[in-house]
Amino acid sequence: MSYTALYRKFRPISFEDVKGQDHIVTTLKNQLKAGRIGHAYLFCGTRGTGKTTVAKILARAVNCEHPKDGSPCNECDTCRGILGGTSTNVIEIDAASNNGVDNIREIREEVSYRPTQGKYKVYIIDEVHMLSTGAFNALLKTLEEPPEYVIFILATTEVNKIPVTILSRCQRYNFHRISIDTIAARVRELLDKEGVQAEDRAIRYIAKAADGSMRDALSLTDQCIAFYLGQELTYDRVLDVLGTVDTDVFSRMLREIIKGDAAACIRLLGDLVRDGKEMGQFVSDFTWYLRNLMLLKSSEDLEDVLDVSTENLKQLKEESRLIDDDTLFRYIRIFSDLSGRIRFATQKQIMVETELIRLCRPQMDTDLSGVLDRIRVLEEKTEKTDSRISALQEAGWVPGTAPAGSAGTGSPGSFPQADGRAVLPGVAEVPEKEQKAVMAAPEDLKKIREKWGQIKGSAAQPLRAFLDQCVPKYDSKNGGSTLFLELSDPTVQEAMDRPDTGKIEELRGIIRKVTGKDVEVKTVLPGGSGEHHLNDIPLEEILENEIQMPVEFVDLSEEDT
Repeated sequence: MSYTALYRKFRPISFEDVKGQDHIVTTLKNQLKAGRIGHAYLFCGTRGTGKTTVAKILARAVNCEHPKDGSPCNECDTCRGILGGTSTNVIEIDAASNNGVDNIREIREEVSYRPTQGKYKVYIIDEVHMLSTGAFNALLKTLEEPPEYVIFILATTEVNKIPVTILSRCQRYNFHRISIDTIAARVRELLDKEGVQAEDRAIRYIAKAADGSMRDALSLTDQCIAFYLGQELTYDRVLDVLGTVDTDVFSRMLREIIKGDAAACIRLLGDLVRDGKEMGQFVSDFTWYLRNLMLLKSSEDLEDVLDVSTENLKQLKEESRLIDDDTLFRYIRIFSDLSGRIRFATQKQIMVETELIRLCRPQMDTDLSGVLDRIRVLEEKTEKTDSRISALQEAGWVPGTAPAGSAGTGSPGSFPQADGRAVLPGVAEVPEKEQKAVMAAPEDLKKIREKWGQIKGSAAQPLRAFLDQCVPKYDSKNGGSTLFLELSDPTVQEAMDRPDTGKIEELRGIIRKVTGKDVEVKTVLPGGSGEHHLNDIPLEEILENEIQMPVEFVDLSEEDT
């Protein structure tokens, strides 16, 4: 005997077996018990919510010889004939392939004949919205005034495509999306009957992936069972079969986006692609993850609406404090637009990568949400800068302040200042002579480096050609009074050092004229070769690397205090 899919094997055969549509089941049972049966019904709703199933149960119930509380007994000859598909009283029509006027004309001719067995002849027209305009017009009169023994049941997933003239002639029933709890309970029940072990977390994920469709949930369950035949269905195995992503990955992705690390996002997405994850499913699930975050930020009373575990709820609460509402709305809007476009795309990974970079770099967006996100980034940087400045003030790095707990400039471990200049950590441990030299060196270097372009511009040829190949350096052991020019070409160095050239003196004169400082000038090759030690990294760069912010030395002696 061939295998039967779960959704067919366990299709409900009575109203009591129908899950998640209590409002419809109760109404139909009351009509049947009271004998108030309509002549035309319209069942609307998304796929897999039970429209065709309820239509077949209703068709058996109106013809059942021994109904039980409005439900068919499924034991009489009429019920067994309808269940077996041998009864001529129930006619199922697929409007997707039988949508012409001629098909409807055949129905009009058939309704003139009374049922050979049972009370009613029932026509179930599935996907009725696919009928042509002419077919709808041909159905109007028969649908409005059918014989007393004829019942029409129309089923559709797109009620907006049905003419108003048809809608006004039918009793309309809207089938709701089935809740995750209801689907999970039904799947657990069927797995127990099948003798399959499964984790509750795995079942709930299948129920969530079904998106309100019981048929989809059973189909996904069937797929997972077939892949791991004879094994327990775990959460990780379900993710592997369905090609979906764990929520931990969404959390990592969101945090990288908030930090603006586009490279990390692309690497994380690449790992998902290598693992065989489907990009469309990733976009849909990540959008759902952002939706949960939005609801949690909107109100704490909505925690019951979020279908997440306690562990994931704690993670969401933590992330809700990392992002503001406007930025979150921007993320949701971008990914919602992407989910609508990606299903028709051929290069899905490229599309997702593009949007991730767009999220990380709000300057790419010129709309209001992008501007607000850029403001958020600037505010975060400003807050970090303020905190660093406060730390420097407490440590005594700012002129006129001393670190907390220090007894004065001479106390061990303190940060003494000299002439109002900032001092590197640990300077107090350096001998006083070297300490003053280190602090004095940047003052001369500062003026020369700031005006190096003016110095070169004031020089005439061939001195200017020499200076174009020079980089000004300073000597920490010489109090900053010696300027070293680092040269890449030894021949240039030899020419500069020859006394008869007069170029060294010419350069010293230009420096005195431009900066007001008189310094010794010597040349060295890269690496500091020569009789003097050469500091390759200026003090400003040392400070910037240490405190991660720009440093500018100010000569307080030239300012009004």
